[in-house]
Parts: sequence; C-alpha cells; structure tokens
Amino acid sequence: MAERIAEHPILGVQEKGTPVTFTFDGKEVQGYEGEPIAVALKAAGLMVHRYTKKEHKPRGIFCAIGRCTDCVMVVDGVPNVRTCITPLKAGMKVQTQYGVGAEPFDKQ
Repeated sequence: MAERIAEHPILGVQEKGTPVTFTFDGKEVQGYEGEPIAVALKAAGLMVHRYTKKEHKPRGIFCAIGRCTDCVMVVDGVPNVRTCITPLKAGMKVQTQYGVGAEPFDKQ
C-alpha cells in the first residue's frame, strides 16, 4: 500500500476521521472521512485519476492544491471534481474520468 499524505499543502495536517468505504471504478476502497479523495486513492495505490481526451494519457495528483485539473474525476456522477481538495464521504462513487465529461472515452 502506498504511503498516505500526512500534510496537505493547503489543508494542513488533518486528523484521521472515521474509516469509510467508497467505490473507485466499481471496487470498494477504504479511506478516512474528511480526507481529500486523492489522498485515500494514493494510500490505496491508485494513482491514475483521468485520461486526456486527445491522446488518452493518464493523469493523477500534480499540484495537490486545486489549481490544475490533473486530479479531476467523476464523483457521484458529477464530472471535473478536483479530488485533491474534495473531502471523502462514506459511500461516494468515484470514477476515472475520460476527457472533460462523465461519458466513457471512445477509443475509436
């Protein structure tokens, strides 16, 4: 398992919340309530958050402060959610994003 981010550059040091379960691309993942979604994904060894539309290149955590869009994902059906600053809640449905919307990427 990858190492959990201990101190966020903007949110600071956060106390661990209650352990929660959420889904990532249909698989159950564990995290702590209130920590950024990206932190829980990184701790679970899941580093790819989206793929670019034109070249289908993987992206993940880059700035970790909500300024870039490399960590955007589809969260509870809403595309373009910056997961590096969005707090995790129990039962969230987190999905890899393809391009700029919630629709799957057409590789043709």
